[in-house]
Amino acid sequence: RQVALADLVIINKTDLVSGEELNKVRTSVRSINGLVKILETQRSRVDLSNVLDLHAFDSLSGISLQKKLEHVKTTHAHLDKGIITVTFEVPGNIKEEKLNLFIQNLLWEKNVKDKTGCTMDIIRLKGLVSIQGKSHQVIVQGVHELYDLEETAVAWKEDEKRTNRLVLIGRNLDKDTIKEVFVATVGEKQGNS
Repeated sequence: RQVALADLVIINKTDLVSGEELNKVRTSVRSINGLVKILETQRSRVDLSNVLDLHAFDSLSGISLQKKLEHVKTTHAHLDKGIITVTFEVPGNIKEEKLNLFIQNLLWEKNVKDKTGCTMDIIRLKGLVSIQGKSHQVIVQGVHELYDLEETAVAWKEDEKRTNRLVLIGRNLDKDTIKEVFVATVGEKQGNS
């Protein structure tokens, strides 16, 4: 659970394991939290600037988050078999009210179920979305039942294809179902403005 919610994971004593074992640890961490920054060290030596003042929830980090989200893949957990990361992308602009409805159904109402009927339990949600009527990218962040939308300093370019990219970490997640519910809730794409 701590790995799933972390913005930073420190892997210590890397000098005491083989490269193959270290890769297994990295893979396990990434399978639980595909967005986490990983620092590797020996003897707990960590530059404090890497730990303090992370700006993990800074609205100016829109470009950085966009690059991270592009590389996150849907994974299956290695440690806790129930926790997985799901990512998907849907083109177009969406209405803020509809996005709020989607997130509230997922986090608060917990009425989104996987194909076997189990309720999807979201531990963490992160993403970049294109809100209709806003010229800047919007960061979506959520932890359990709390979430926030914040406009970034990064403006959509005139010729840029607007898209909505979300990453969810949790239990009983079904990528296809979540994407279908997202599309059904936010409606049809609205073009690029």
